[in-house]
Amino acid sequence: MSESAPTIATLRAGDEVDAVFACSRKDRLQARSGTPYLALELRDRTGAMPGRAFRDADLLAGRFERGDLVRVVGRVERFRDELQIDVRAIARAQQADPAAFLPVAYRDVDELEGFLEHLAREVHDPGYRGLLERLLADEALRAEWRRAPCTRAGHHAYLGGLLEHTVAVGTLALEVKQLHPRLNPDLLLCAALLHDIGKTREFTYGAEIGLSEAGRLVGHVQLGIQLLAEHPLPEDRRLPLVHCILTHHGPESAPGRRFGSPEALALYRINALDASVKGALEHGLP
Repeated sequence: MSESAPTIATLRAGDEVDAVFACSRKDRLQARSGTPYLALELRDRTGAMPGRAFRDADLLAGRFERGDLVRVVGRVERFRDELQIDVRAIARAQQADPAAFLPVAYRDVDELEGFLEHLAREVHDPGYRGLLERLLADEALRAEWRRAPCTRAGHHAYLGGLLEHTVAVGTLALEVKQLHPRLNPDLLLCAALLHDIGKTREFTYGAEIGLSEAGRLVGHVQLGIQLLAEHPLPEDRRLPLVHCILTHHGPESAPGRRFGSPEALALYRINALDASVKGALEHGLP
C-alpha cells in the first residue's frame, strides 16, 4: 500500500483502491439471483463510502469483522448516482493505528490545551487550584483529555471533542462569573473544567469510537467522581464540586432532585448551551 493512499474524500469513479479503512458495517445479503454478497461501510476520518463484495463473499467475510481496520483492494464504481467500492479483496489490517481513521477536532488540540491551562490559572482558591494543577500534571490523564470525544454520535463526536467542549464551557463560565459576581467564581470555573473529566475513561478506540466497560456500566458522571476521589480535597471544597458535577445534566440527577447551589444551576445552563448549539451546527436544528 502506498504512503499516499487515497482518502474517502478524494476517491472518484474509476479509481483503483489499495488502502486501509475502518469497517463500520458488515452485512451478508443476497442478490436477486440468490448469490450472497457483502454490504460494507468503509470509513476514514474524511468520510464514509459503501463497499460491495460480490465474489467469494463468504470466504472474504471470514477474514475480518465489523469494527476492524481492514485493507481493501478494489475499484470505485458509480451505482445509482452513488459512489461505492467494488471490493475484490479485504482482510483485517495489521499494525494500523485506529486514531488515524477516526474524525478529529476542527480546532488545533495544542491550542485548546493551552486555553485549558489558561482557564485553570483563573482559579485562585488554593484547594481547587491545587486539584487542577495535580490533574494537569498527570501526563496519562492529559493524553486521554486530548484524545477523548465528548459523545459518540452527538455533539463534539470526534477525537479532541472533550477538550474543545471543556474549553468552551470554561470560557462561558469565565464570562458568567463576571456578570454575576455573587457566584463563587472558583467553584464555578473548576466545575466547568472538570464536569466531564470522567469521559477520559468512558471510551474505546477502534474502527469506531466505542464504550469502555466502565463507560457502559457506570457512565462518565460517576467515573468523574471516582477520578476526583483519587485526589485529596477538603470536604468543604469537595462536596460543592461533586454536586455541580452530579447535576450538570439537570436536577433530576441530584440526590434531592434539585439544585443545591446557584453555581450548579449555572453550570447546567452553560453546559447545555454549548452542547445544544454545537449539536445544531453539526446535525441541524431539532
